[in-house]
Amino acid sequence: MRHLLEIDDLTKDELTEVLDRSAATDLEPNMTGQGVALVFEKPSARTRNSLEMAVYQLGANGVYIQGSEVGFDVRETTEDIAHTLAGYYDVVCARVFKHETLERMAATETVPIVNLLSDQAHPMQGLADILTLQQEFGTDISGKTIAYVGDPNNVWRSLSIAAGMLGANLRLAAPAGHLPSDADLAKITDAGGDPVISQSPAEAVDGADAVYTDVWVSMGEEGDADAKKADFSQFTVTNEVMEAAGPDAIFMHCLPAHRGEEVAAEVADGPKSRIWPQAENRMHTARGLLSWLSEQ
Repeated sequence: MRHLLEIDDLTKDELTEVLDRSAATDLEPNMTGQGVALVFEKPSARTRNSLEMAVYQLGANGVYIQGSEVGFDVRETTEDIAHTLAGYYDVVCARVFKHETLERMAATETVPIVNLLSDQAHPMQGLADILTLQQEFGTDISGKTIAYVGDPNNVWRSLSIAAGMLGANLRLAAPAGHLPSDADLAKITDAGGDPVISQSPAEAVDGADAVYTDVWVSMGEEGDADAKKADFSQFTVTNEVMEAAGPDAIFMHCLPAHRGEEVAAEVADGPKSRIWPQAENRMHTARGLLSWLSEQ
């Protein structure tokens, strides 16, 4: 039984196949009559809508379930919830606060578990990010340089792993006190990546093919908002930052964007921005992944 809790649950060849299916315009519906549980402890515009449409396009039925309706370890144990949902659904997709919740569900070996976001990883976003890069630069993105300016969070981890597996170069610019852990770097290195870490946005984006950022304060970190905004105040992606990148560089953001904080409005809404194709690709890569997963 296969699960997707992080990008490196796939081999390089499997990642390539998922991306190929995601890019296909004639993908055959191969989940007719199946059910997909969509469990959300955290709300999301892109994740819910992209998954519901992907499931529909594959001929399956997706059911949205709020986290409070199942109550992980409140109403029932996480393991009992996984067993219960497995009696109704062929795949369980969950957007959760703790990555451990997904690991415990997967350990029941009842049905495939897909991570729609956890505190540690966001593989569905990583797939969409790579598809966006492929649409811009071609299927082979080896040798391309992605500069990530901002907090090395779950989005950064999954993107870094995927990029490393496919031979792209990763640079990170983040302030002192917000640099990735040794464990994060080791995981990326194991996947084939060789991340370059900097505390200078200008240094990180120099000649880069893509510049990526995310919000400074993730959902659940609201109590640290003032401190993080102060720490990251010099890490806004502005036109000047984009001009330091390569001449054909694109701007990427997983959204929602806080214009005037991590990105200037003229960048987010400017000609180099690819945030809307990137958001749409959440649906295409969800469809590609579920299509592949249903055949394993």
